[in-house]
Amino acid sequence: MPHLKLFLLALSFYTRLPGMVEVSQAVGNRCDRLPHSQTLDYKQLPQAAVYLPLIGWLVGGSCALVFYLADLLWPQTTAVILALIAGILLTGALHEDGFADVCDGFGGGINKQRILEIMKDSHIGVYGLLGLLLMLLLKISLLAAMPASAVPLVLLAGHSISRLSPLLLMQRYTYARGNDSKASGAVYQPDCQELAVATAIALLPLALLPVLSALAIVPVLLATILLGRYFCRRIDGYTGDCLGASQQVAETIFYLSVSALWIFI
Repeated sequence: MPHLKLFLLALSFYTRLPGMVEVSQAVGNRCDRLPHSQTLDYKQLPQAAVYLPLIGWLVGGSCALVFYLADLLWPQTTAVILALIAGILLTGALHEDGFADVCDGFGGGINKQRILEIMKDSHIGVYGLLGLLLMLLLKISLLAAMPASAVPLVLLAGHSISRLSPLLLMQRYTYARGNDSKASGAVYQPDCQELAVATAIALLPLALLPVLSALAIVPVLLATILLGRYFCRRIDGYTGDCLGASQQVAETIFYLSVSALWIFI
């Protein structure tokens, strides 16, 4: 039961499924989305992050279904756009918001304090807008160019594997905002066993793709390592926005890698 409660807690925060309500307990400049059930303790939300890859199954599977159905009626590019819209609606653009904040913060900040201030601002700037636009265009161009029969499986694997990146950063680095932040308590370091289980769940959808596609893991891990080092060098750790940005970067890198490898499949 504790595992089920943690999964439901993760589901309530990382998705916008029906039956969820907004609770005014802020984390950063975002609100926690918690279910009506009083049995779920929002203070356990950091521990629930280990279920991110499983949430990726749900989000990726939903995007894959939308693509499959849309591809029966419209051009593949249209189907890809509709699949991406489905993912954004399902998650409330949680990770995209983090990516935009990171683009603004690290693009416009000259030191740690200024970077953290910019990321906390709810307004989007030029760096964030351009970053989101270019990232979405890159995803669309890559998925639209792949064989239509492979796109649903690539979406499922991409959403699952990319949600391992935030866990790797949480395990390796410390929270950057320190004790002065209201969200400083929302920090969790997964242990080796939890990380191993999450990794197995994240990589499982790769079994549905050609064997050569497994090589796409290498650039995803490399990008996560470099991103973590960059965050640590600039702000001495990570924030919630950094975790969201790492998921978006990892997902895009996975699509880039699989697209390149597909030439040899």
